[in-house]
Amino acid sequence: MNNQNEINIAKHLEEEHKITPLSAYLKEIVYGGNDGIITTFAVVAGFAGAQANVGSHLPVLSVLIFGFANLFGDGVSMALGNLLSTRSEQDVYANEKAKELYEIVHNTEMERIESVQILITKGFTKPQAEQLISIYSTNPKYWVDFMMNQELELPNPEKDNPYKMSLVTFCSFITFGFIPLIPYVFFQGEFLFVASIFMTALSLFLIGIMRWRVSKQGFIRSVGEMLLLGGAAATVAYVVGAMFRI
Repeated sequence: MNNQNEINIAKHLEEEHKITPLSAYLKEIVYGGNDGIITTFAVVAGFAGAQANVGSHLPVLSVLIFGFANLFGDGVSMALGNLLSTRSEQDVYANEKAKELYEIVHNTEMERIESVQILITKGFTKPQAEQLISIYSTNPKYWVDFMMNQELELPNPEKDNPYKMSLVTFCSFITFGFIPLIPYVFFQGEFLFVASIFMTALSLFLIGIMRWRVSKQGFIRSVGEMLLLGGAAATVAYVVGAMFRI
């Protein structure tokens, strides 16, 4: 019976709490993809807004040159920024964790009092809190994790892989950021900017769908926020471009 219960629990955890690569790196995909879309479309919208009576090939070439320069330059910058940010966060966490462990070992009574007060603020009675902390004190590793989460309120970045996270950010940035440039790469004509608007909206919609499927939040919220915020940033780029003339 015990073995069957363990199998059922394992199956439940796998089905209900399975973490896929997509969900594990959703933040990097959404963040990198959204920024890539806006970065390249800002170039497109800026040139469209600033375009005057010049040769038809110059604006397209300019869009591609500046678009790809921004796409790869900002993509590398975002990836490196993500890498350094994650490593810095891990360094801060490790430093604070070492301090908490030192306090638990060398100033146990004070840490016990602090822990009890934390649990009381969470709704436990004083006897319940003291009983729980007595149990926590038998497992210093868990006690440290409790204090890091409840006292310092620091998210645990220890399992984050900064190199994978930065790579996912870069790939998402490049992949989604290329979409607004597709009409300028593969087509010619007078409606390239209109086509780019459509492709930009489509890419924002796809990220919204991805966000909705993974987060299980409302469809309108997940997709609508992406389209609204992305559209607002694109509009700003176009308006700023319209203030100038090539």
